[in-house]
Amino acid sequence: MTTSSLNSILDHSKINLSDQEYNRIKSNLDYYKSSFDDVVYTNTQGDSKKRKLNHLPLARTACKKIASLVYNENAEIILDDEIANEFVNDVLYKDSFNRNFERYLESALALGGLAMRPYVEDDTIKVAFIQAPVFLPLKSNTQEIEEAAIVTKTTVTDNGKTKYYTLLEFHERTETGFVISNELYVSETSSMIGNRVPVTDLYPDLQDVVTLSGMSRPLFTYLKTPGMNNKDINSPLGLSIFDNAKTTIDFINRTYDEFLWEIKMGQRRVAVPESLTDIKVQNENGNMTFKRRFDPEQNVFVQFDMGGMDDGKIVDLTTAIRADDYIKSINQGLALFEMQIGVSAGMFSFDGKSMKTATEIVSENSDTYQMRNSIVSLVEHSIKELVISICELAKASGLYSGNIPDFDTISINLDDGIFTDRNAELDYWTKAVASGLISKKYAIAKILNVTEDEAEEMYEEINEESQPVLSEEDSTIYEETRVGK
Repeated sequence: MTTSSLNSILDHSKINLSDQEYNRIKSNLDYYKSSFDDVVYTNTQGDSKKRKLNHLPLARTACKKIASLVYNENAEIILDDEIANEFVNDVLYKDSFNRNFERYLESALALGGLAMRPYVEDDTIKVAFIQAPVFLPLKSNTQEIEEAAIVTKTTVTDNGKTKYYTLLEFHERTETGFVISNELYVSETSSMIGNRVPVTDLYPDLQDVVTLSGMSRPLFTYLKTPGMNNKDINSPLGLSIFDNAKTTIDFINRTYDEFLWEIKMGQRRVAVPESLTDIKVQNENGNMTFKRRFDPEQNVFVQFDMGGMDDGKIVDLTTAIRADDYIKSINQGLALFEMQIGVSAGMFSFDGKSMKTATEIVSENSDTYQMRNSIVSLVEHSIKELVISICELAKASGLYSGNIPDFDTISINLDDGIFTDRNAELDYWTKAVASGLISKKYAIAKILNVTEDEAEEMYEEINEESQPVLSEEDSTIYEETRVGK
């Protein structure tokens, strides 16, 4: 046992993550969940009061929108090797990978990254999605995270006593391959990791150390958001897409909250003199008493002792609501938010002027298009790594006997037909072929997003279909001429 007790996960000697980075991820999660502090204000009597903050779910909306532009359930993963292609797609289909990945991609954009790890369960390969708060790097190079710790928390209640278990799963590289070591900790409070105990206390079938042989890469793959981590330039973790826009989110929420509060406080109020609301009624004893008379279904009228003011007239106390000023401020905040996260103007706001035509949206100069392409390239790379890990794990487990695919033999079709102008793309590549700049095979591969081998097969089929249909006699003459008879 290398570590016997931990207060925090960052206290472990193997974890290579600063407090600032860990707290930044927790802050991103709060913004993603729209978990904000209550508004503290002083009422007219000088008492301190609290109320919930009225807010807009900007962080979640932005991540969900961009994730849907990048990946959807119609995405296809194609391998040149037929056996490997059938095996991988069968694994991913049974595990509902496409539907789950689009959902977890939203989390990756919100928290700065996402890890995926294949595992074996009931003789079947499945994919686990590990989100940023429980994925901690150990060692890394400038390109990718090669070693990491995965945290799993479990709460167990026995005889009215609650215990909090934390499983640390370390993935480390050795000279001969990769090793997974497991450490289990238990605590009586959720705020502490606690003391180390045998892993069999909670996981009877789990080994302390597992050696993976025949693996060319780590079992997990880490999908990092594009761009440099300007919060910690030495951190291997990515940034949330809204990490540099939190002050703008705060501004928009504060303005929106004040707007709604002003509407609530600005509801109509009418001061009515007591003389107009009190009527005489006779009680059981026969005595005359005064009783206030208001419609119980409304809250507009308020009784006051006017004290001779305004000659005892009804006074309208309603104040005008500054709706235009607030709406303009919110729209300006949304425009700034769009600029900061890198999408085109008008994606989250609408002022009647910033609507984009379909041609403008798919333009290569569109900010949204460029941002999407940056994310797509990283998604494709990460999925290819996952495919290789799936095949290597399945082969090591005896569930697959085929070849291990290479990066070049895997293609990812993200079905971007809605986002891309297919007619313009076809026209571009057709002109490139006609001008002799590229081959027809290369154009087929780019237009249809298939591998080179598939493009070659399509090219040969096109040539066969374009051959003229000959009669039996002409075919005999053609064949005799071809062989030199």
